[in-house]
Amino acid sequence: MKIVHFSEYQEVRDLSILDGARWLIINHEQLEAAATVIFHSELLDILVGVDHRGAKITDGLWQRAVHLILADSSLEQLSEEDLSRRTGITKVILDAQNSIENYCY
Repeated sequence: MKIVHFSEYQEVRDLSILDGARWLIINHEQLEAAATVIFHSELLDILVGVDHRGAKITDGLWQRAVHLILADSSLEQLSEEDLSRRTGITKVILDAQNSIENYCY
């Protein structure tokens, strides 16, 4: 399963890096810069995961394209199920230690 990190795209600035990818992983600090790539990933049926550890989840349009979010249980007061309902993100994981790649399906 091919996983592409947004930082890899930033290095080459070429959307062809997404060819054949199953997942695009974005760090919460990169969400604003990743808007165009998120749009293209939807067109290519690439799932989007956001590593949101280190900051509280702030709602926004970016959530519509995200399939997986990894957040800090120490920063979020809601359960995974409640966060899923609030954000509309299918898979919400509260885990401060493991890599987001462990949860890609």
